[in-house]
Amino acid sequence: MMADELDELRRTVALGCRIVAAAGLTTPLLGHISLRVGPDRVLVRCRGPQERGLLFTTVSDVRLVSLDDEGDVGDGYRLPNEYRIHAEILRARPDIASVLHAHPRSALLGGLAEVPIRPIFGAYDIPAFRLADGGVPVYPHAGLVRTAAAGGELARVLGGSAVVLLRGHGVATVGQDVPQVLSHLLALDELLRVSVELAQLGAAPSAVTEQDREHLPDLGAAFNEQLLWRHHVGLLELQGLADVG
Repeated sequence: MMADELDELRRTVALGCRIVAAAGLTTPLLGHISLRVGPDRVLVRCRGPQERGLLFTTVSDVRLVSLDDEGDVGDGYRLPNEYRIHAEILRARPDIASVLHAHPRSALLGGLAEVPIRPIFGAYDIPAFRLADGGVPVYPHAGLVRTAAAGGELARVLGGSAVVLLRGHGVATVGQDVPQVLSHLLALDELLRVSVELAQLGAAPSAVTEQDREHLPDLGAAFNEQLLWRHHVGLLELQGLADVG
C-alpha cells in the first residue's frame, strides 16, 4: 500500500473517532476505531503523549500495528487497553475490516435494565430496524477486555452479527470500513434510545408486521453509510473540528 493511501486511511480513522465523540456516543476519554490494511496489519487509534480524548484525535494518533502487538508501539504511543477487542474480532472475522468500540449511554442504560431490543419501528430508521430484526447479541461481562481470551469470547458472542452490546460497558460494531461501523453505531444507539424511552413510558409496542416488512428495503451503502458519513464530516467542519492534522 502506498504511503499517501495509508495516510488517507489514517485520516478516515481519525475523523471517525472525532465523529463518535462529537455525536456524544462515548465517554470523553474512551473509545477507538481500527481498520485492517493487510493480513495481520491494522491501523488503530492509540494513546499518545499529548492525549486529549477522542474528540481531538489526530492522524498521528492512528498507528500501524500488528494483530499480535501489545503495549508500546513507538514514539511514546501505546495501544488501547482493549486492543484485544479489535485484534480478536478481526482475527475471527476475515469478512470484516473495521471495528469500533464506544461507550454510548443508551447501551449502558439498556443493557443494565435488560430492556428488550425488538423490531418495533420501521421506516423511521430502517438500518436500526434491521439490527433489531437480526437480534443484538449481549456480552455479559462488565470488565475491560484486555486479554486474548476475553477478546476471543467477545468475538464468539458477536458471531456473524454487525453489533454486540457489552453489558455495563459499551458496544462494538464491525464492518467493511469506517463509515459502515459508524453507521452501525448510530443505528444501534437510536434503537437503544427508543427502547429505553419506551420502557420508561411503560409501553410495549407490537413488532413490525410481516406486511410492513415488505416495505422496508435496504437503501444501500451510498445512502445508509456514505451519505451519513459526509453529513457527520460536515458537522465537524461547522464546529471547526475537521482538521485532523
